[in-house]
Formats: sequence, C-alpha cells, structure tokens
Amino acid sequence: MESWERSRRRWQHAFFASWLVLTSGGALMEAGQVLPVVLVAGLAAWYAVWFVLRSPPSGDVPVPYVLGGGLLWLGLFAVDSSFLVVGLSVLVPYCMDAVRVGLVAVVSCAGGWLWHRFHANGTITWTEIAISALIAISAATAVGYFNAVARQSAERKRLIDELQAAQEARAAAERRAGVAAERQRLARDIHDSLTQGFASVVMLLEAAQATLPDNKHLTQALRAARENLTESRRVVGALRPGELDECGLPEALRRLSDRLSDETGIEAHTVITGTLRPLDAQVQAELLRVAQEAVANVRRHAAAERVTLTLSYMEDLVVLDIHDDGGGFDPERAASGHGLSIMRERMEQLGGTLLVESAPGAGATVVASLPAVAPIGAR
Repeated sequence: MESWERSRRRWQHAFFASWLVLTSGGALMEAGQVLPVVLVAGLAAWYAVWFVLRSPPSGDVPVPYVLGGGLLWLGLFAVDSSFLVVGLSVLVPYCMDAVRVGLVAVVSCAGGWLWHRFHANGTITWTEIAISALIAISAATAVGYFNAVARQSAERKRLIDELQAAQEARAAAERRAGVAAERQRLARDIHDSLTQGFASVVMLLEAAQATLPDNKHLTQALRAARENLTESRRVVGALRPGELDECGLPEALRRLSDRLSDETGIEAHTVITGTLRPLDAQVQAELLRVAQEAVANVRRHAAAERVTLTLSYMEDLVVLDIHDDGGGFDPERAASGHGLSIMRERMEQLGGTLLVESAPGAGATVVASLPAVAPIGAR
C-alpha cells in the first residue's frame, strides 16, 4: 500500500507539471516578460510546498493551497488573458481523487483554450476543435483510470486491514482458549494429585491421632496437612471457578449472594441489567473472583445488613458493582491491602479498571469494569 501511495504521488506530480507546462508554455513565450515567469515559478513552488514537502493525506487538498494558487493565477491572468487556462493547474491535485473535479477541469481546460483561440483570432477552426476534443478525451481517460486505480487500491487496503483484524482476533481467541484449557488441565492435575494426596494424609493422621496418645509432632503434622489441603483447594478454585462451568456468571453471582444471605443473615441479592450476551470465559472468571473477594471482605469486616451485586451489560463493557451498607473504611489506607491489590491487578491485566468508593460509616462500593472481550495479549 505504501508503494502504491508513493507511485500515486509521483503520477500526481507529473500530472501537475505537464499541465502547467502545457497551459503556460506558449503564453510565456508570447508574453516575453519577467513577471509571468516569476508567477508561474511561484505557482510551481506553491504546489511543491503543499504536496511535496508536506504531503497531505490522499484525497485531502488544503484550502490554503487552492486560495494561494488562485491568487497566483489571477496575477497571471491580469498580466495576459492567454494565461486563463493556467488556473486549471491549481485543480490538478483534485483530479487524482475526485472524478467530478477532474472532468470539470478537463472540460474547462478545453473550453478555455477554444475561447482563447477565438479571442485571439476571431474564429475557431475545425482543426482546433478536434485538437481540443482529443486533449479533453485523453485527459478524461487518464483521470478516470487513475481514479479507478485509487478506488481499487483503497478497497484492497480496506479488505487487507479487515483480514488482518480478523486474523488477530482469531489468534487472540485461540490463545485465550489455550490458556483456559491449560488452566483447566492444571486444576485437574492439582486436584487429582496434590489435593487428593493431602486429603489422604489428613485421614491417615486423624486415624493415627485417634489410636495413639497425644503427640505434639503428630498434631503439628495434622495441622500442616489440613492447611496444605485447604491451600491446594484454593489454588484449584482460582484456576477453575466451578460455578461458571455449571451455570454462567449471572447465576454464579446469584448463588454467591444467596449463600451470603443463608450463612450470615445479611440481606443480599443480585441485579442484572442490560441485554445478556455471551462473555469471554476469562472475563467471567475474573469478575466472579472479584465478587467472591468483595463478599469475603463484607463477611469479615463490614458488619453490613444489606449487600447488592449488580452486573451491567453495556455496549463494549461489562460492569460489576458490589455495594454494602456496612461500616465502610478509608480507601487510601486500604489500597495497600492484599485483597484490593489482587483485584486491581486482575482488572488491569485484562484492560479493565477497579474503583473503590467508601468512607468510615458510609458503606462501601467496589466497581469492576472489563471489556466484553478480553484484549489481545491478555494472559
């Protein structure tokens, strides 16, 4: 695409130079003055400033260029009416990208040349009419050809960009699917090996403790085995939220709030807003983990009477609010806490945000937002 753009620019420069020479060459020789030469050179320099040095985007011709070129042409026309057609050179850059402007320039050039011949000689010959018609047809054909090539090139570039975007999206989806599959495999392996092994060790130590007298080392071993069993289960849960496998994010949030109500007596419920649609598996998993951490904090610290989980489906985002009417806290002092830091890191890794609004005695609100689809490169 870049090579085509460079080629197009070269053709445009050649087009402008040829028209400028064609329309001003004869008039300069007939005028025999210095001022017209200076004005024609100024017009060429003005074009070079805008289209060679600055190189505006394709199809974008600055209005200051047209105004400046028009003033230079008016100076030429004031010196000698034979420079009438030179003004059309100002429109040449448009001809490459706009067929209508190009055809207007071609017709005006042919008509202007015939008018000039009539003004000079008092009559127009059939030969002059034929010459002007051939020039007009050739120029119109050139304008149409270059414009068609430009349109095809733009369409080809658009299709290539769409293909690349589709390929990147597919590659990203495959990477996310691979990550999800690997996490599932790790969860299964840990559950089938370490978790089951720790569970067996705990059972054996409990049986030994029941038949042997109290032993300090045995008690310590049993406690360590139980702790490691709990930790291995936590790792498995972090790798594979089982609720999502069974019912999806909205229902998983409802179960979370129902469980909070059943176990603590807190009035908790879940609200779903917007149009439900499928979400990326990683997006669902991270939002569920944020909700679980926030609810765990409510259990431990908030002393709340009411908790509301709100899941909002927006155009490009999915937003989760967890609000409680508990004792609240100072967000700045709690920002260094382990739980909030982990939640914020989870959101940022997927291109999202985590906001915490709270004050002592005023309850707390945790707002997690993520793109509806995990971005390319997300872990």
